[in-house]
Amino acid sequence: MSKLMNDGYYEVLWPRSPRHVTKKSLARRLDSLEGKTIAQLWDFLFRGDEVFSGLEQELRARFPGVRFIGWREFGNTHGKDEREVVASLPRRFKELGVDAAISGMGC
Repeated sequence: MSKLMNDGYYEVLWPRSPRHVTKKSLARRLDSLEGKTIAQLWDFLFRGDEVFSGLEQELRARFPGVRFIGWREFGNTHGKDEREVVASLPRRFKELGVDAAISGMGC
């Protein structure tokens, strides 16, 4: 059996890599949803159709004039076309005057 002579010195690697992405500031939060247009985004999993219906009902009761653009308008955010669907969201949001989005909800 050979004995290594390292005098207590061991080479190691740092487990984290350098950062390659810079942090961006978060978008300013809305003060209220009153009178705003909210997009619904869904991955077509776990009863989103039912969940969004309940959310709409409750948010309309709390925020007068809130408007919803349903998930059918945008397509499946987790399907075979997800890259195209997600890439098109900024343009679609601008076209439709979207102020906020709710994205749900596979488990």
